[in-house]
Order: sequence, then structure tokens, then C-alpha cells
Amino acid sequence: MPDNWREVASRVRNWGKWGDSDQIGTLNYITPEKIVAASRLVKRGRSFPLCAPFEADGPWSGSFFRRNPIRLMVVHGGDEQIADHLEGFGGSVGEAFKSLYQGPMRFADDVIVMNLQSGTQWDALSHVWYEHQLYNGYPASAVTGLGTTKNGIEKVAERGQIVTRGVLLDVARKNGLKHLAPNTVVTPEELDATSRAQNLRVEQGDVVLVRTGWWGRFVETRDGGAFLRGSPGLSWRCAEWLYDNKVAAVAVDNVAVEVSPAEIEDTPLLLHLLTLREMGLMLGEIWALDELATDCAQDMIYEFMLVAQPLLIPGAVGSPVAPLAIK
Repeated sequence: MPDNWREVASRVRNWGKWGDSDQIGTLNYITPEKIVAASRLVKRGRSFPLCAPFEADGPWSGSFFRRNPIRLMVVHGGDEQIADHLEGFGGSVGEAFKSLYQGPMRFADDVIVMNLQSGTQWDALSHVWYEHQLYNGYPASAVTGLGTTKNGIEKVAERGQIVTRGVLLDVARKNGLKHLAPNTVVTPEELDATSRAQNLRVEQGDVVLVRTGWWGRFVETRDGGAFLRGSPGLSWRCAEWLYDNKVAAVAVDNVAVEVSPAEIEDTPLLLHLLTLREMGLMLGEIWALDELATDCAQDMIYEFMLVAQPLLIPGAVGSPVAPLAIK
């Protein structure tokens, strides 16, 4: 079994499929015709935000390399009092406040400090590698201290590429659960069984959303440690399922798409390697799917138009995203 994943890697590798210079991978499956077809899925004009809050009370308090977002006010209502005490206050700060408070307008401004992948986000194809190569054979040295020069998230953002048919596979509800049990492995067979139960067929160019209920559990418990360590998620064997179905991307309501801990000892995040590095298939993490899932269960329609544009951040290996499912 430990060596079998390399056979799978060879089978699902898409290097060169869309040319030697390709940097968006399976998003090439999203054609103009696919976008037009997705627009026809909008029947009710109802949109569902799929973004978890970017807030200091997120799940990352127990992480050593990621932190919850920190938002700070730069200018706020209390600063208006300074206007009464500017006489004799010199320097650039004083001059700035004098100019701000000359007229009647007052305003507020804030700033956010965050890891680009500390909330609802996309992993870019430059996010992971092994044996010194990224997707499509680019050298890992392309990821520099200034950012990545290959497979960066801007290659996706510049094209406005992620507008397509989205499909929800509600694995938790299909099994009669609010959320899957900790460390539950979601297999390809389970994805097929959920598709059949929902009378849904996954098509080329779809973005597949898989609901485990895990984000909803975090919202109830606010236990970041359990969210990070106990996550149910996809098996690494789902790579072949994604490949065979010509899926454009996959997103899950857990921390890393795949199950924790690793199914193969000493080979963590194997699905990341098979999707991002071999297939060129982006991963979406920490998506909030509960409201959409409730609506889909009511009308039994599990397909929708999905808009999930990353931010245009040159050189970034991931990006926050505020996805919308539109029905």
C-alpha cells in the first residue's frame, strides 16, 4: 500500500495535457460553454454564501504556523476627539489629522493581518510539491522568498476562471448525521453512493463540494484543536475518482480536504500531492456548506452556479475566497 500511491500518481498526472506552459491545471475543464451552462442553473435567484468568518475566534489557535486573522482599527470614531487638541501638534501625524478633520466628513478605516490560508480559501498549485517539482514539472525553486514565479494563484485570478457548475455531495446528511465522526475516511465509494442517493451526476468541469458537517461542528463547539486534529475528510484514493470524473476543483468544509490523521503512516497530506502536484487540481478548505446543504435537502436540487474567484495576489500560493452558490 505505501508504494501504491506512486502508481496512482503516475496514472493521474496531467503534466503537459494542456501544454508545457500551463499553470491552471484542471480549471482548463471550465470552458466558456461550461460557464454558460452553469448560468442556466439559476432558477430562483437565491444565493448562498459559502465563506466562514475571517475572525480572531477561528480554529487556528492551536497551530504553530498559521494564526487566526487579526483585524485592527486604523482610524475610528474616538479619533475625532483629537481634532480638538491639534493646536501645536507637529509632525506628519498631526498634519494628517488636521487635513482629515478640516471639513464635516468623518470616517473609519481598518487593516487585517492574516495568513492567506487561515479561513475559507483555495490552495494554489504551488502550495505543495515533492521531489523538487511542482505541477507540470516546474522546479520547486520557482517558489522563492518573494513568492512563487510559477503556478501562483494570480494565474487563476487573472482569468476569472472559477465560474462553473457546482455540485454538493452531502455525505453527512446521506448518512443521517449532523457531522461525520472524527477521523472518518470518505472513500470514492462513499462519493458514488452519495451521488446516487441525491440523483446527481458529476460532470466534466464541475467543482465538487463535499459536506462532512465539520465546520458546523466547530461553530457549535469553538474547539479549534478538535477541528484541526479530528477532521473527517477525503481518502487519498479519491484522487482517482476526481481524475476519472474530470473534476475542475474540490472543496470541503474541513481544515485540509483530506482526512486526519494520514491513512498511510509517514505520508501526510497525500491527497494534496496527488491533486495539486500531479493533477493540477486546486483544493478549497474551510468552506461553510450547512446553509446550502439545508436548501438542497429541501428542494432535492444539488447543482447550482458556483462563483469562487480568488484574490489577485501575484506570487501567492493560496488565497482567501468568498464563494457563492446561486440557485
